[in-house]
Amino acid sequence: MDDAPSAPPVRRSARVRAPELAGKGGWLNTGGSAYTLAGLRGRVVLLDFWTFACVNCLHVVDELRELEERHRDTLVVIGVHSPKFPHESEHAAVADAVERYAVAHPVLDDPELTTWTQYAVRAWPTLVVVDPEGYVVATYSGEGHVPEIERLVTELEAEHAAKGTLRRGDLPYTPPEPEPTVLRFPGKVLRLPSSGTFLVTDTTRHQVVELAQDGETVLRRYGSGGRGLEDGPPGRARFQEPQGLALLPDGSVVVADTVNHALRRLDPESGEVTTLAGTGSPWRPGDATDGPAREVNLSSPWDVTVWQGTLWIAMAGIHQLWSYDPAAGTVAREAGTGGEQLVDGPAKEALFAQPSGLAVTAEGLWVADSESSALRRLGPDGTVRTAVGAGLFAFGYRDGPADGALFQHPLGVTALPDGSLAVSDTYNHALRRYDPATGEVTTLATDLREPSGAVVVGEDVVVVESARHRLTRLRLPAEVLRRPHADTERSVTEVAVGPVRLDVVFTPPPGQKLDTRDGPATRLLVSASPPALLRSGEGAGSDLSRALETDPAVGQGVLHVVATAAACDADPEVLHPACHVHRREWRLPVRPVVGGTDRLTLELSGADGADGAGPAAPGQAPYPSL
Repeated sequence: MDDAPSAPPVRRSARVRAPELAGKGGWLNTGGSAYTLAGLRGRVVLLDFWTFACVNCLHVVDELRELEERHRDTLVVIGVHSPKFPHESEHAAVADAVERYAVAHPVLDDPELTTWTQYAVRAWPTLVVVDPEGYVVATYSGEGHVPEIERLVTELEAEHAAKGTLRRGDLPYTPPEPEPTVLRFPGKVLRLPSSGTFLVTDTTRHQVVELAQDGETVLRRYGSGGRGLEDGPPGRARFQEPQGLALLPDGSVVVADTVNHALRRLDPESGEVTTLAGTGSPWRPGDATDGPAREVNLSSPWDVTVWQGTLWIAMAGIHQLWSYDPAAGTVAREAGTGGEQLVDGPAKEALFAQPSGLAVTAEGLWVADSESSALRRLGPDGTVRTAVGAGLFAFGYRDGPADGALFQHPLGVTALPDGSLAVSDTYNHALRRYDPATGEVTTLATDLREPSGAVVVGEDVVVVESARHRLTRLRLPAEVLRRPHADTERSVTEVAVGPVRLDVVFTPPPGQKLDTRDGPATRLLVSASPPALLRSGEGAGSDLSRALETDPAVGQGVLHVVATAAACDADPEVLHPACHVHRREWRLPVRPVVGGTDRLTLELSGADGADGAGPAAPGQAPYPSL
């Protein structure tokens, strides 16, 4: 929910006439009719101010389904679509969202926030109750208010029935006619290594679909196609708007069953579906965040992946990362406080904003943080850092250095062969690339309608075009296919047991000098995977030399080293010299042994004005950089 802190959760109103409904985008689900509050006199009207990027708004759409059914002859629910992102102002995108999320009531498309302003709305989602005489009687911000709203609706029904001001009867509802496409708003994709076929979550049809290697031919469908939470064989099992997929070591697949607030296990061979985690009910404040997986409520799990031997969950509904331990059958909160914001730091203290996509590289767990339009990383040291993104309302389309680059509500992230990341920049309809080695954001492809996930297949990347209802195969550029030596393929350096000296050498390019005007010009960050590899020496500091101490009991591991140096033009005649930041990251596979080297030297080269890895000192091993 956006802007929630400024809005009280419930606001009862004096008798204030409800402003009339207006929006330049027109109406959906009405068969072409335009509704007015004056024409709805005699009915209880519930206005749902929502926007389709907001997961809390989608929760409310689901919460309202049973309320609408129970009071269908007296209650009219009208969705007032009030956009946050530019893409959400497009009428075609709103129409897609109404179908995608099975919104079963009239929707007013209000791209200029006309009705939002008239009702003084300050948060997504907001619900406003209008009585049969056309007066606002209550306003609710956030989700979870349906029980109280139902009590109010029941009271209004009785009051206005007694006064003779209640009018009963169903309101005509005309849903859109879906196109006959093979997939309907697919969410995520997984390639099965055993067969080379693809599994795709067919979100709107509540199924998982196996496609042949051509990415088009349907081989099998898992799930009956009806909404529900039911285990069993493929024809009987039920999902609700499934999204993420992850392959487990035993060959089974975990499905993030988003609207069921559950994790499901799919056996691709037998088609059998079972429930791993979740109760079917959404997490609410005060609920447990760890414990037996089948007893703890989840909240809109949007993506899943395996990292460090554990299944990680992008818990979009409560802005957190959780884990699922298959052996113990437990879940636990790993990162995020539950507040919605972009704040880095130790995992349990960091804040996310609707994490919706996950990917793993040697640097850690990467997160597409959709509502903050950001790419984040949880490192092996347990710290969350933002690679691209600046906050909930910092969005757009801009390539270049990461600190100024912009995304718009990305839903997916995919590891590329060279160690960079492909970001499914959903509302920009583009596939973007972030390179951790250079800190640059570039564009790989455009004209992709709402890409939401991708998978690498050989020299290609296969992208989920959600709003085009298909998979699209693109050829990756040559530089992305230049694989770094994988950690397992590089020679592992045997380092000394105990003290080891790490030196990063930096020489400013000709005509430059270190910039010490505002403090130290250099910074060194060291971490290890697993963290226990280092007894001491981890963390950040300004000295490019560091004393490390290794633990031989851990065995082989990886040292992660990030060095930066700031240098400015040295011409004394220039009043405002140009300044440059040189940055490099290394992954150093090491094994502590008696008699190993007690000194590691890396070169942060400035000789050509760019970052680079130079030769190591005699007797020391050079390390490739990423």
